[in-house]
Amino acid sequence: MQSARIPGPNEPLLVSESETPKPQGNQVLVKVKSVGVCHSDLHLWEGGYDLGDGQTMKVTDRGVKYPVTPGHEIAGIVEEIGEGVSGISIGDKVLVFPWIGCGECPGCKAGNENLCDTPKSMGVFQDGGYSDYALIPNSKYLAKLGEVDLDSATSLACSGLTAYNAVKKANANSPEFLLIIGAGGLGLMAIQIAKAITNAKIICIDNDDKKFDTAKKMGADFVVNTNVTGSIASGGGTPAEKIISICNGKGADSVIDFVNAPQTVKTGLGVLRKRGNLVLVGLFGGSIDISLVTIPLKSIIIQGAYTGNFNDMVELIDLAKKGVIKPVISKRYSLEEANTALEDLKSRKIIGRAVINP
Repeated sequence: MQSARIPGPNEPLLVSESETPKPQGNQVLVKVKSVGVCHSDLHLWEGGYDLGDGQTMKVTDRGVKYPVTPGHEIAGIVEEIGEGVSGISIGDKVLVFPWIGCGECPGCKAGNENLCDTPKSMGVFQDGGYSDYALIPNSKYLAKLGEVDLDSATSLACSGLTAYNAVKKANANSPEFLLIIGAGGLGLMAIQIAKAITNAKIICIDNDDKKFDTAKKMGADFVVNTNVTGSIASGGGTPAEKIISICNGKGADSVIDFVNAPQTVKTGLGVLRKRGNLVLVGLFGGSIDISLVTIPLKSIIIQGAYTGNFNDMVELIDLAKKGVIKPVISKRYSLEEANTALEDLKSRKIIGRAVINP
């Protein structure tokens, strides 16, 4: 089989040949038809995360070992199954749950393998889907897709799953106004999900007017450009003032930040109302100073959202089967174009989501 592998941090991916594995026991061999190009792949390629103040968290410090085949948003067809597999048949269209855990830590025992203390995630800590085939450790990590399009399904394993988890957390206080920061792939997915499972009025903010037509089509009730020189931000008042005004002068009940950069977090905190709920998702990185006294005085909640569990993914697939959510796939690449795909993602040339079709 062919695989596009990362030899080391910031090194070009190399397409190499290797023997196609044969599944044993509960293992399943999936013929990869589509794999999402995700910002997490970019961090893996670059070798780390920006912690702010000049500090970086290396992925090798988290247990990543190079060379590695990236790609954790894997959709395909079951090619071969091990002798211990049940409930999955050759020819099934499936989506892989990549957030594999140890099975023993508190997170795993609670059914949240995505929050495992020693994760074994596919495409990160073990080889993933930038390949002709992917060997899945256990059939329990596969969900049947039915008639859901394979390209569209890829995002349901990570970006869509993360958005779904974030929206559920943001919906915990039954918000009247829900602010979504960022109109990229995750933000657009979150708008659709929020429209489907909440009663909130949805405000989407970004610094690019070009994204707002799509955001409105996805269900955003209001859009605000955070660049004060932008066309939507013009006409008086700062972006934060406009957001608070939309929220009847009280601020947003819940905020989901899909960028999670210093300025976007400051904006989120600045427009959050008393008893508000801030959900941080993006991995842009950096650090901020927080006025600590405002946290108890406003009694706000600040929490993170990282992917989701297997049951979340199944629920999300059901929404896709009903046509409630429709992931936006804007670009497609071949396996040989894996480097171009990551470069385009890094250069912000991709609106929505991109996939590789090996």
